[in-house]
Amino acid sequence: MIDTLQTIVVALVTFATVVAVHEYGHFWVARRAGVKVLRFSIGFGKPLLNWRGQDNTEYVIAAIPLGGYVRMADERDGDIAAADLPRAFNRQSVGKRSAIAAAGPAANFLLAILVLWGLFLRGEIGVIPEIATVAPGSIAEQAGLQPGQEIREIDARETPTVAAVNFALLERLGDTGALSLAVSRPGSDALIRSEVAIDKWLKGAEQPDLLAALGVTIRTPPVVPRVGGLTEAGVARSAGFQVGDLILEADGTQLPLWIDWVNYVRSRPDQRIEVWVERAGARQNVVVTPASVMAEDKRIGSVGMSVALPAIPASQQRRFDRGPVDALSASLNRTKDLVTFTFKSIARMLQGLISPSNLSGPITIAQVAASTAEAGWVAWLGFLALLSVSLGALNLLPIPVLDGGHLVFYGFEAVMGKPLPEKVQLAGYQMGVVLVLSIMVFALYNDFAKL
Repeated sequence: MIDTLQTIVVALVTFATVVAVHEYGHFWVARRAGVKVLRFSIGFGKPLLNWRGQDNTEYVIAAIPLGGYVRMADERDGDIAAADLPRAFNRQSVGKRSAIAAAGPAANFLLAILVLWGLFLRGEIGVIPEIATVAPGSIAEQAGLQPGQEIREIDARETPTVAAVNFALLERLGDTGALSLAVSRPGSDALIRSEVAIDKWLKGAEQPDLLAALGVTIRTPPVVPRVGGLTEAGVARSAGFQVGDLILEADGTQLPLWIDWVNYVRSRPDQRIEVWVERAGARQNVVVTPASVMAEDKRIGSVGMSVALPAIPASQQRRFDRGPVDALSASLNRTKDLVTFTFKSIARMLQGLISPSNLSGPITIAQVAASTAEAGWVAWLGFLALLSVSLGALNLLPIPVLDGGHLVFYGFEAVMGKPLPEKVQLAGYQMGVVLVLSIMVFALYNDFAKL
């Protein structure tokens, strides 16, 4: 119960922050443009809390926290007092209306830039991407990669950390062409470059393991099967597992690594497993029956458990300390990369190169928000920046009812010298509503399928 409440609270704070910033962007520019703002709402539906400011704007916190809106005086929505007509949104120039529409996504991008700037000023730490093993017949082996080498570049992008390697590989998801790699030997800065062909790489894969698909493992301390967390509704909790338990064996089979335990559970849906764990220095017996869940079109076992990750030695970490200017430059580049990646991913999903099952809805976002909050405020702020970029980018899609759709209509108006016919705009909005609702329903379906 406590875990659920914590997830809900963290999710609400996360959603409310990115939505409030987005809507405040619209609000701030509208006020500067001289438009009368009637309501500023965080959430939809029944107001839970509302008050009227000195500016005579109604401020609302509503029941459904999945968005928000800024309602402005507009003759298309009803009669307006003669004194307010010059402040009506529909009477503003195309430039002003476009600025108001673009201000929401711009505010999200600005939030991400500021958050990332603060994190970069604090210092960034990442795991050095030193290769531990190379899988036979893999892309890595074809490219000539060897254990002990460090991955220095992918497609001419520097990869000083494992996170950077993963992001560079993520950008090639579903792609065809040449994958360029550069590595170095221990103690040497000389780069060894190679290329390997990829063809619709990991097309349609659900939750792809990028490093495994490349064919490498990274040198890190071994991940032993020690319980780091238990989901509230998972069978592991009800069976009696506790956080901190070290899993020793299952049905008499020793399991030295976490992946051994994961594979053992996945291969035994609805099958009883007798487990021995070490708890407080003593051996304990636990019996668990993994639940049967669907994943990648097959049934696997799941117990609702996460691993306690080992500490990474300082010798396997790389730290980046930046001054204010360098940190700002890094935050601008990171935000740009995230925006570009978002649009690329959407395009590839429409082409069928990326599985639509990777589209996440509010439930998955809430879970990730809660897990990052548990990992610490630095991880949560990083996720907040990512979510803010995603919200800003998605709102720029040319779909009527979204900011991008409004900008498309204003673009036609600027070119034609007059607005599109109201029937055309209304039909566009109706199609936009259907499309956005369909996407939301599909994302929720994915969320429940993952649960």
